[in-house]
Amino acid sequence: MANLADEYGTDVEIYIKALTTTIHADTPTGAPAQLHDLLEHLGLERHSSPANSPIYIWHTVPEHLDADEQKRLATRAVPALLLAGYEVNCAPEAFDAAAYRQAVHDLRARAGRPAARRQAPVGSPSRAAPARRTP
Repeated sequence: MANLADEYGTDVEIYIKALTTTIHADTPTGAPAQLHDLLEHLGLERHSSPANSPIYIWHTVPEHLDADEQKRLATRAVPALLLAGYEVNCAPEAFDAAAYRQAVHDLRARAGRPAARRQAPVGSPSRAAPARRTP
């Protein structure tokens, strides 16, 4: 089996498998479990060969989705993978520009919320508690 992530030296290669309509996400041999878990969390399905002690692991978008939704799901995974520090290539035929922009927007919006909650309101500087006097 060809593994494009090994061939190109990337963490994830997203492409449409030749002679099929299935969108694959290849990871390099020996990729960390965290990467496989993240791909699953992002909606891709894990496959391995052989099943009992996998040598080769890959992911696909769920085949029950229509072709456009498959492209959107694969594309929405890209910004999250990049944000996690992975090097990702996505073939043009598996990429949806509008889905990418929306995913980036959603990640930025989510990232902004926790930081906003941690900041003190403007105009209310925190003061140190007065020192206690002991006799």
